[in-house]
Amino acid sequence: MSGTSLDGLDLVVSKFVLNKNKWEFSILLKKTHKYSSDWIERLKTAIYLNKTELLELDINYSKYLAQIINDFTSNKKIKIDFLSSHGHTVFHEPEKGLTYQIGNNRNLSDLTSKTLVCDFRSQDVSLGGQGAPLVPVGDYYLFSDYSATLNLGGFANITKLTNPIIAYDICPVNTVLNFLSGKLKLSYDDRGKMASEGKIINKMFNELNLIKFYDFLPPKSLGIEWVKKEIDPILTKYEKFPVKDLLHTFVVHIALKISSQFPIEGKILVTGGGVYNEFLINQIKKKSKCELVKPSSDLIEFKEALIFGFLGVLKLRNEINCFSSVTGAKKDHSSGVIYNI
Repeated sequence: MSGTSLDGLDLVVSKFVLNKNKWEFSILLKKTHKYSSDWIERLKTAIYLNKTELLELDINYSKYLAQIINDFTSNKKIKIDFLSSHGHTVFHEPEKGLTYQIGNNRNLSDLTSKTLVCDFRSQDVSLGGQGAPLVPVGDYYLFSDYSATLNLGGFANITKLTNPIIAYDICPVNTVLNFLSGKLKLSYDDRGKMASEGKIINKMFNELNLIKFYDFLPPKSLGIEWVKKEIDPILTKYEKFPVKDLLHTFVVHIALKISSQFPIEGKILVTGGGVYNEFLINQIKKKSKCELVKPSSDLIEFKEALIFGFLGVLKLRNEINCFSSVTGAKKDHSSGVIYNI
């Protein structure tokens, strides 16, 4: 899978076993394939393409994925049962009935000679859901020992392991932090060091906190279109301030919005690239009584890819892999498309 932060393509080979009605997993192989500057630019600007150009990009991206997958799995003495592809999201506006991920077509199955399970979001949107987040099904089956799970990727999303399970996007994280770091010709703010050296811009902080999305009740999800509409104008308004101050302010904003969604107490499993932003993690801890648990680096970096593999398992078993309590769809369902070889 590929996230909105564009930090690379995550690949895992996972094994899932159903043992006495409880799912167990292991990660056998893993790799993050970094995007070239050319692919970063193509994916970043895909939102502006017309239909013909987008379809061409989809085909080329699938060829690109196939090459990487074939290289990743070649000469490995592991039997691959099937591929599960999230692809890369170009559009996600569920309120308009629209979600589109490239790298989700038969071409990928043909080029890898593997059964493919993909396009996990479209069916949910057609059923009136947000098409996101989808990871909570994996949280429910694989990480039920926690009060909640938090992913810090391009966006922050939380799964509250209540009954019924509730999950939703909270706010942007690396989508914005990496953009700001780019102003200093850096791909990201290593350990949040630059943000920690900055000062808060109070007016900007207050404007961010008043964005209407934060008052909406779940189900709710975010996309890059929302960032361009709601966040970019605020960043532009304060662009003359030092980048360190912009980073500091946005991190404090993220920490406030995340901590406000935590239970009063309990253990929170935290994964995603944002875990390595020490300043962000410390800011969240300051605002919450919950215990933040950092798992192994495999889970920190590959939990979402692992779970999309698991969603593929459930789809092939024709079992529910999408909860209506999470997405707001009309019903629980088994989402995704299967391309058999």
